[in-house]
Amino acid sequence: MNGFFIVIAVVVLVVLAAVALLGAARRRDTDSATGSLSRESIKRDRAARKEAAEMVPTGPSGQEVERSVALERRGGGDLEPVAAATPAVFVPPDPEAYDVSRRQFLNRGVIAMMGLSIAAFGTAIVGFLWPSGSGGFGSKINMGKVTDLQADIGKNNGFLYKPDGRLWITSYPASALPKAEQVYAPAVLNSLKAGLSVLYQKCPHLGCRVPSCNSSQWFECPCHGSQYNQAGEKKGGPAPRGMDSFATEISGGNLIVNTGAVIQGPPIGTNTTGQEAEGPHCIGAASGGH
Repeated sequence: MNGFFIVIAVVVLVVLAAVALLGAARRRDTDSATGSLSRESIKRDRAARKEAAEMVPTGPSGQEVERSVALERRGGGDLEPVAAATPAVFVPPDPEAYDVSRRQFLNRGVIAMMGLSIAAFGTAIVGFLWPSGSGGFGSKINMGKVTDLQADIGKNNGFLYKPDGRLWITSYPASALPKAEQVYAPAVLNSLKAGLSVLYQKCPHLGCRVPSCNSSQWFECPCHGSQYNQAGEKKGGPAPRGMDSFATEISGGNLIVNTGAVIQGPPIGTNTTGQEAEGPHCIGAASGGH
């Protein structure tokens, strides 16, 4: 669920960035091209325009020429011949006009490249965070038969690690189920009722990978000393809660773990199994209480 909200936030940020870039491009296109010219340049520009305007001939208008020609054809009135207008002198365009188009082209090119880069980056982030439905972490994983998992737990001294799901599987006593039903969500109880506890490997304190301790038969975090029993319930250290779990289901005798649905661990003080340390600790408990 946390990954889904992160994806939504990234998409919103990408859209806002694209809107901001588009607005910046429109403002740049409408900027005045003479805003940064010196006073001398502006005076020369005005003088050149005034001189060009004075050189334009002030001959008869086009309508007057047409009217005089029509009267001559009909033989009407003595009209003075219309003198041919002198062609206007070509005045080259202001060199600054070329800079405006060039500046707009460069601005739009830069904005377009930045927009494409942000879009590509956003797409990559979304693709990285989006849970995969084809298998592996972030999807539903079939861990195998419950009976086989129980046997593997015994062979591995009480702790079975599954790297494809980044999780630990331990045995959960049936006698602790009445207390568990008062604490755990139904998605977690599915595996507990089958005698299996499925725990996320990450410590809820600062995210370190929590290893097992064969001597104490607890999970003990090497980073800051947080300790948990085999059910992932906190026993000591600075962790704010017990180890997180995954949503589970039992189908056809198989344990199915949804690694895309992380469920927060039980609150401090939860102790459904009553399991105490069975030997020396691998790591000393840090301050923080039980």
